[in-house]
Amino acid sequence: MQRSSVQPLVSVHNLSKSFPGVKALDQVRFDLMPGEVHALMGENGAGKSTLMKILAGVYRKDSGEILLDGQPVDITSPAHARALAIGIIHQELHLMPHLNAAQNIYLGREPKKVFGLMLDEARINQDTRTLFQRMNLVLDPQTRVSELTVARQQMVEIAKALSFQSRVLIMDEPTAALNNVEIEDLFRIIRQLRAEGVGIVYISHKMDEIQRIADRITVMRDGCYVDTVPADTAMDRVIAMMVGRSLEQTAGHTPDTAANEVLLEARGLCRGRAIRDVSFQVKRGEILGFAGLMGAGRTEVARAVYGADPLDGGEVRKRGQVLRLRSPQDAVRAGIGYLSEDRKQFGLALGMDVASNITLPSLARFLRLGAFLKGPAIQSISARMVETLRIKTPSLSQIARLLSGGNQQKVVIAKWLVRDCEVLIFDEPTRGIDVGAKSEIYKLLNDLAAQGRAIIVISSELPEILLLSHRILVMCEGRITGEVPGRGATQEQLMALATRREIESVATVH
Repeated sequence: MQRSSVQPLVSVHNLSKSFPGVKALDQVRFDLMPGEVHALMGENGAGKSTLMKILAGVYRKDSGEILLDGQPVDITSPAHARALAIGIIHQELHLMPHLNAAQNIYLGREPKKVFGLMLDEARINQDTRTLFQRMNLVLDPQTRVSELTVARQQMVEIAKALSFQSRVLIMDEPTAALNNVEIEDLFRIIRQLRAEGVGIVYISHKMDEIQRIADRITVMRDGCYVDTVPADTAMDRVIAMMVGRSLEQTAGHTPDTAANEVLLEARGLCRGRAIRDVSFQVKRGEILGFAGLMGAGRTEVARAVYGADPLDGGEVRKRGQVLRLRSPQDAVRAGIGYLSEDRKQFGLALGMDVASNITLPSLARFLRLGAFLKGPAIQSISARMVETLRIKTPSLSQIARLLSGGNQQKVVIAKWLVRDCEVLIFDEPTRGIDVGAKSEIYKLLNDLAAQGRAIIVISSELPEILLLSHRILVMCEGRITGEVPGRGATQEQLMALATRREIESVATVH
């Protein structure tokens, strides 16, 4: 693409935006060419989403200039952005769960019939089918959104953005909930749109995706523009620009667990076809990884161990004692903490402040005479957790939803540390988290294991599971299909086991 002879679709000059107590953007610049996939990278809190929300009309800029096709524009609302052919796929889903897929896609702009008095449901469904066919997505337009998986909901969001015929399309972490097949479908759609001249802004923390799909990379740090480089730039250099330093991701030392006690043991867990005769142990000081494709049953096992879902059969033991896990409260009382893959829905009270979130599971400890809260004690232990975990927050009174993804995850970890859980289950611990925060989470997990806690990690990122785990169990269709040691294992081994359906043919590696 000869950019020198082509006018940018979008040009941003010296853009600034502040929120109370925070300067989110400071003199930022950015440009997007027609038919370009331009990756925007930076740590959580770098200002990427704020910049894109200004382009999408969600926020108003404080100062600076935005040019569209060389002409200055002041984007005043999301509707105005859509009228300018700027579309956005947000990281957080914005769908109505009680409506079906077609109704969500055309909400507020439904075609009418009978002199404009009635909705033309047949046309809505047909237009949606056409969109889905373009996306190679097999889905009934009349399926209620609440019945769809998170991955399918994400595909509906993508279809909604495509329905506006956008010339500028912003994708904020679009593959966070997609499996490999769905990612390939998305990339096919992106290449098709690029060939049609659509300019795409692609925000992602996944380095391999960026190198596969992007033409250029712009890096931001602390609300400022750092540099724009070709997509084939060495990732070590890109990471250094993002975090302002070089990162070392080293696996923890393999512990001598031979003499360690078994903290948690599952025997013959069964729940329909989701969990089929699953047994495992995790020892004190060990990180046990669970690998497998989406739908393999890993999260279902974690939820069953945590008491969130009932079992048809089997038992869970802690230090040899059978646990009666009828609810998550039972698991927490037994010293088991669970960090859900959806931290916003199940891990945090987003409208409450940092201190309240950290101490919520341990509230009984901070009651005086059973009724009055010990404010100083809550502040003291919360401040200690913020310092220990290096949680970036203006204050303990900051509302949790205003924190970056990595810092939200640290708050969830902090609440289970305050509760002093001996067994911690991390489900997709770094989903939606930037590379710098990932490095800190990895170190934290190794530190927790070194302190004698038993750690279970579920991750769809094979390099992550190989880096962290001392042992790895692989699941497929509700069964454990193999075990490999963390050190020396390969992604090819894990994928072979993750796609092996005949449990009888599996040779378990010790």
